[in-house]
Amino acid sequence: MSTKDEKHDYVEGVPESDNETAPWTEAEEATVRRKLDFQIVPLVTFLYLLCFLDRANIGNARILGLERDLELQYGYRFNIATSIFYIIYLTVEVPSNILLKRIGGRFYIPALVVGFGLMSLCTAFVHTFSQLCALRALLGIFEGGAMPGIAFYLSSFYKREELYFRVGIYVSAASMAGAFGGLLAAGLSQIPAWGVASMRIAEWRNIFFFEGLITMIAGCLAPILLPQTPGSSKRLTEREKYIATERLVREFRVHASEQVKPRHVKRAMLNINNYICAAGFFCINISVQGLSVFMPTIIRDLGYTSITAQLYTVPVYVLASLVAIAVSFASDWTGKRGIFLAGFTILGITGFSMLRWGSGTSVKYAAVYLSAIGVFPGGPGFLSWGLNNASGPAIRAVASGWIVTLGTMGGILAVWAYLPNDGPNFPIGHSINLTAQFIVLALSIGGILYCLWENKVRARGGRDHRLTGLTEAEQADLGYRHPEFRYIA
Repeated sequence: MSTKDEKHDYVEGVPESDNETAPWTEAEEATVRRKLDFQIVPLVTFLYLLCFLDRANIGNARILGLERDLELQYGYRFNIATSIFYIIYLTVEVPSNILLKRIGGRFYIPALVVGFGLMSLCTAFVHTFSQLCALRALLGIFEGGAMPGIAFYLSSFYKREELYFRVGIYVSAASMAGAFGGLLAAGLSQIPAWGVASMRIAEWRNIFFFEGLITMIAGCLAPILLPQTPGSSKRLTEREKYIATERLVREFRVHASEQVKPRHVKRAMLNINNYICAAGFFCINISVQGLSVFMPTIIRDLGYTSITAQLYTVPVYVLASLVAIAVSFASDWTGKRGIFLAGFTILGITGFSMLRWGSGTSVKYAAVYLSAIGVFPGGPGFLSWGLNNASGPAIRAVASGWIVTLGTMGGILAVWAYLPNDGPNFPIGHSINLTAQFIVLALSIGGILYCLWENKVRARGGRDHRLTGLTEAEQADLGYRHPEFRYIA
């Protein structure tokens, strides 16, 4: 494997094919990583921004006429419509990632984007509660594969210590989507009514129609830029393609073309670290999804108008997005995961405590900032932590889907945390989120201790018996169970 001390480069008089496979320098690897960053990360971030925008825009539409026109104010209709999305969403994540592993991300991920864009566009034409529920279910089918799919796709291009920063950037699109969502909702809702006499598009319908249309166009164009594998990137030279592929093979001990087998599914589902990360993701999702859907309502109920409430969500999301990216960079730079997840729960605990027991509009609006900053770094943190400790490619494909599947159940709880009869102060909803943050703190500390303990056991030879009687290929196939594999804590 290459190290920082290697200074090999092209050698004069050596055939070009040998030069292409010669050991590489750290500078060459950095060049490869930078080229992949510019080609992949901005695009998948934009695609996930659209994904989250099409998911959360129902919260913006709610206070701009959706609730009135579809009579969602009766009982728990709005909560039912939003929870149906998450129920369908969590059932497709693992199968979707297995399918993605077979088809490849270049076309599969854009196909999902076109699908959920179409569902969003069609929501502009609904007239009844049942129609809304049907389209939210279909939206869940397409969006269910997006988050774990993009995470696995990125893990096919980057090494373990490089992954959290890239996942952090694209997952931070959830925060950016909230910012854009508030601005777009405020602007699109002001477009004068248009369309045929039997189907006028106005107010909240404009939000779904135009956001869905933009999403579909982006999905259709994405395959032009996305590479299928590191070795197929048109931005890289032949030597750089070799470096991009070989550096991952040497780290994970298996080739990226490895197909998912039943043993990989079993190992992904028996990894203790995956359940720590899934439980943390579950608790984080309660707060992230709850804030994404209900933040406009929470701010409106502080005494602001609907349009003002939309605009006041924007700076919250922008700041939360910037903090999430900064945390992911710091985590990759230090090689630590759990300590950052544990540390930021303090902000979340403070914020939800202020929302629960504080008084005054300014105090509660400030609490929204603290809550968002405290919870938004957690999603990419737990997902990256799980992917880091789930070697090799086939196991990672299942693990990313499995972690997000279990974590998505938190989204179901989130939409029932803020009930109509609990407003305008929502003591139950804020108490649920506060409890979730305490659990995240405990899970983060527990995850750190487990990883450190397991690494010590392996260092003293406590897992060497796993190699007994295995061929070299079978040893390589052990993935994270290999005695030489070390967990990132």
